[in-house]
Amino acid sequence: MINLVESFIFERLPEPDPNVGLVNDIVSAIREDRTLIKVEDAVRQTGLHKRTLQRLFDRYVGVSPKWVIRRYRLHDAAERMEQGDPPDWLELSSELGYYDQSHFIRVFKSIVGTSPQNNIRNHE
Repeated sequence: MINLVESFIFERLPEPDPNVGLVNDIVSAIREDRTLIKVEDAVRQTGLHKRTLQRLFDRYVGVSPKWVIRRYRLHDAAERMEQGDPPDWLELSSELGYYDQSHFIRVFKSIVGTSPQNNIRNHE
């Protein structure tokens, strides 16, 4: 009976969607490649049009490519902060692709709930 049910289900499965692999590859590249700090960087690397990339992320990830990039870069910032000495905030914000230090601090605080400086103090 189980074999019959499995056969019935497998015969009706949709064809694999190649976009799933594409989106997974793009997300992996964003996670691994620290030079991808803007959506335009991902556009250049993938060769996709910006709007196509945004649609793919909306459909398959549920958030924008900017959100994914920002999230991984904030993870990078958190790792740097845990390494001991307080980082040079201006340098760090620039490396992570933020317009300026206050922009980085504002985004960090909106996601983490506290400023980067307070986050360091809480880990000491």
